[in-house]
Amino acid sequence: MAGTITGPPGVPPFSRPGPYTVSGMDERTFERRAEEYAGRLYAVAYRMLGHRADAEDAVQRALLKCFAARASYSPRWAVSTWLYRAVANVCIDELRRRKVRGERVGLEGIRSESSSGRIGQSLDLTRALDRVPREARLLLALHYVNGLGFRELAAIRGISVNTVKSQLARGKSILKQALRAGGHDGSDR
Repeated sequence: MAGTITGPPGVPPFSRPGPYTVSGMDERTFERRAEEYAGRLYAVAYRMLGHRADAEDAVQRALLKCFAARASYSPRWAVSTWLYRAVANVCIDELRRRKVRGERVGLEGIRSESSSGRIGQSLDLTRALDRVPREARLLLALHYVNGLGFRELAAIRGISVNTVKSQLARGKSILKQALRAGGHDGSDR
């Protein structure tokens, strides 16, 4: 299917979104948008938090916050921008709480039916992503996984387009260095 996007393991593929903005955000409209974006929001939360349950909780908290604030939704913002910003903020809050508690992101989601080489690559990628600063990791997920452009990323995070570009370049550089240090030079593609 041409317009289908795949997410993390265990998440069904999702289609491209509908209208960019909506004029009103009643309960029914909100419910449709929440269902439409749930898979993408989960993909971002999962990549930020590393745990399926934590990602599901983050999406639920973000959607609850948005639902409570739906009357204040302004159509000048894209629905996706509004929802991604909410889930990003919830994930960042969770990561801050973990840091205070001294917790680390787990390596959940690695399936036993995968080949041993793929398991090692997943572990290496997870460890490499752990080295990328939180903001850059979020922007990498939104840009490369969800396909968001620089302007939308800037609006979601409340930063300039140039800062988005800089953070993405920094995140990619750190990720490449970490993967190379783990013996992955990209030649196996």
